[in-house]
Amino acid sequence: MKGYKPEWRCTFSVNEGVDEAAGWKARIAWRLRDVADRLEGGGRTLKIDCDVVPAVSREEVDTCLGKGFAVTQGLLTQLAHQAACEDVMRDAKAELFEEENASRH
Repeated sequence: MKGYKPEWRCTFSVNEGVDEAAGWKARIAWRLRDVADRLEGGGRTLKIDCDVVPAVSREEVDTCLGKGFAVTQGLLTQLAHQAACEDVMRDAKAELFEEENASRH
């Protein structure tokens, strides 16, 4: 009886800037991304490289990326909420944070 073994590979990387060993094409591309970020103001460009074997459709990759960014937004919203609550507490109950402030100085 023949045995079957599924084989797959998935590599995923996110870059925020040019690698030091990058060639001239990559350096120009990152320079253009930097210019675009400055023109738009406040943006952040990420380059995503994804290699999946066996191949999956572009739509499936896009769906996965969308879900990942939705989770990221939820996490960042939760962090912002926690920071806002802490700011309110530091203002309303500064005495609770006095010891922390004293140890920082």
